[in-house]
Amino acid sequence: MTSTSNLRPDVAKVLRELVYLDYDAIEAYEAAIDRLDNPEFRAQLTAFCEDHRRHTNNLASHIHEIGAEIPEGPDFKRILIEGKVIIAGLAGDKAILAAMRANEHATNKAYEKALEHVDPTEKLHATLHANLMDERKHLDWIEKAHDSLK
Repeated sequence: MTSTSNLRPDVAKVLRELVYLDYDAIEAYEAAIDRLDNPEFRAQLTAFCEDHRRHTNNLASHIHEIGAEIPEGPDFKRILIEGKVIIAGLAGDKAILAAMRANEHATNKAYEKALEHVDPTEKLHATLHANLMDERKHLDWIEKAHDSLK
């Protein structure tokens, strides 16, 4: 496998955008967790939030290898719309999960797109793939939990 430092310059931009997206997801999860009534849902979303924290760290190591600046928080543009979760909080768990489902669709799409920028032989590919598997797990659980509510 080749090192991350051999990657094209546009990969640094893609990785930075993913880190911003994961920071945005963390904020959205924190807002959702604070507003959910169901303790099982809160516990599961807390675990998913920790996955997003781990993603910021594992992507940061690749960004460091490239020599690019590592984001330390969400982008001022806020890729995900935390407001959707805040507003949804007024309508209950089903609405909160619907907003989180939309957010997870965005993160899934972003990781799928990022994989297109990386050669499968690069060690970064394994990191992106593992993070995408987490995102798919999040989306699957949220969809099932959402659909279980009346």
